[in-house]
Amino acid sequence: MREAHLSCQSQNEFCLQQALRMKAVGLLTLTGCLVTGAESKIYTCYKLAKIFSRAGLDNYGGFSLGNWICMVYYESGYNTTAQTVLDDGSIDYGIFQINSFTWCRQGKLQEWNHCHVACSALITDDLTDAIICARKIVKETQGMNYWQGWKKHCEGRDLSKWKKGCEVS
Repeated sequence: MREAHLSCQSQNEFCLQQALRMKAVGLLTLTGCLVTGAESKIYTCYKLAKIFSRAGLDNYGGFSLGNWICMVYYESGYNTTAQTVLDDGSIDYGIFQINSFTWCRQGKLQEWNHCHVACSALITDDLTDAIICARKIVKETQGMNYWQGWKKHCEGRDLSKWKKGCEVS
């Protein structure tokens, strides 16, 4: 009987150890998911054209939808979570690559935050805050000259290819 009791006790300890291990693995997995956050969303040209058109970006500030699509392609590759650390320590955020020092709040006091938005709001799949801020940048600066990707690759070019296959009905 004692042998059976030891066997049962050993088996229960084994089951308990297995359960604890599984719980630990589950917690580690959950922690990993929380730490890495949501996966980035890379939009298609067609989807962005629809979103931008509905948001009133087509011809906003005198810039066609092709300008906006071309610009975000060269700034972020249509990636909503794109982040670029610059030499001055500031960070460009999101699909429009909006700078943390001037346009959004990253948590440091020296930032201007002209868009009155947290930088983290610019790297979500919901583009509302990013679009509002991008409109403000175009209105308050020299149009799209703020974006180097646009200046180098889109300005003064035939942008019809950026709308081709991305037409909004």
